Amino acid sequence: MADAAKRLRSIIGGSAGNFVEWYDWFAYASLSIYFAPAFFPEDNPTVQLLNTAAIFAVGFIMRPIGAWVMGIYGDRHGRKAGLALSVGLMCAGSLLIAIAPTYATAGWLAPALLILARMLQGLSVGGEFGASSTYLSEMATAGRRGFWSSFQYVTLIGGQLAALGVLLILQALMPESALESWGWRIPFAIGAVLAAAVYVFRRGLAETSHFKQIDHAATPASSARNLWVGHRRATLMIVAMTIGGTLAFYAYTTYLQKFLVNTSGFTRPEATAITAAALAVFMVQQPLWGWLSDQIGRKPQMIFFGVTGMLTTVPVFHALAGTSDAITAFWLALIPMTLMSAYTSVGPITKAELYPAHIRTLGVALPYAIANTAFGGTAEYVALWLKNAGVEYAFYWYVTAGIGVALIAFIALPDTRRISQIAAD
Repeated sequence: MADAAKRLRSIIGGSAGNFVEWYDWFAYASLSIYFAPAFFPEDNPTVQLLNTAAIFAVGFIMRPIGAWVMGIYGDRHGRKAGLALSVGLMCAGSLLIAIAPTYATAGWLAPALLILARMLQGLSVGGEFGASSTYLSEMATAGRRGFWSSFQYVTLIGGQLAALGVLLILQALMPESALESWGWRIPFAIGAVLAAAVYVFRRGLAETSHFKQIDHAATPASSARNLWVGHRRATLMIVAMTIGGTLAFYAYTTYLQKFLVNTSGFTRPEATAITAAALAVFMVQQPLWGWLSDQIGRKPQMIFFGVTGMLTTVPVFHALAGTSDAITAFWLALIPMTLMSAYTSVGPITKAELYPAHIRTLGVALPYAIANTAFGGTAEYVALWLKNAGVEYAFYWYVTAGIGVALIAFIALPDTRRISQIAAD
């Protein structure tokens, strides 16, 4: 009973930190339509969004660095140490955004501070994915790893949903002029306080037995070189899987809100409500798909997403572009999110199961972060650039092609439910 309670506390601790990390990360994406004019003087709203999207991408550029540094840190000093460090960096980044001066007050110092804050958040999230994926997968029991690990995306989506929820409350309580003037700072201040609280909580988590059993003197050191030399095939598979997964995720979730405003013609509150409702349903599906993977395996689910994602992305975006009904937009958005759940629910555990314990945190974090930066971090910018060029439909095909790359990796993937490096520890 004590072991079960300890395991549950550990899973809650890892998940709660993940929730805060992603709340802070997505608060930027959700609120950029309000604070873009505060940091950039251009009159064209699309150009302002392009600038904020570029800084969003800067945060992604830092993610491979964070994955590399904190992946090695987690493999050498412990999973919980990596978890505490990542949420501490997120606290600092969110606090900086909350108090940053505007362009009218400080000139180009304002966007420079915004860039610095996103760099800190990028370092944080780069380390968080590998640390939390590894921690949750090692804390879960063998027959329920898919179920318990799915809570990583429950909390990831929950963080995004919480950011949208805070925005909805502010939209209901404040006029748009107040939101654009100073109200957008409130969610970042909330995120900084939550991150500080989770930092304290994570410091008290139990370490995983898998880390404790590592004989560091008898195993190769965790490093990018040893990852590439000793685990090249797994690393390349994770890169390919992430290309499609991250493009789909950011297209279907983060960019959706702006797409509904900038292309479909919904108001900002309407677009936020539609996105939040679809994300809520998307979130509650994760444990169901995670449980299913414990029964049938991770590989069949991923192939299912690869095939159906390629078939539905273009028609769904075309249909969303042409609808003005909020209910219709909600159901349309839910189609690709539901199909993607087959991947998101098991993506982290599948990556963790490909590596031995001594290099697992780095192995999960670094290839994921590289592909996530190159494709997820630029997805919104590419979409807005193509729209500005008058060929927005090309973005739909771009996402479809990315999912096709992932499908090739899904087919080549071993069934990690049966062949898992975690079970071999």
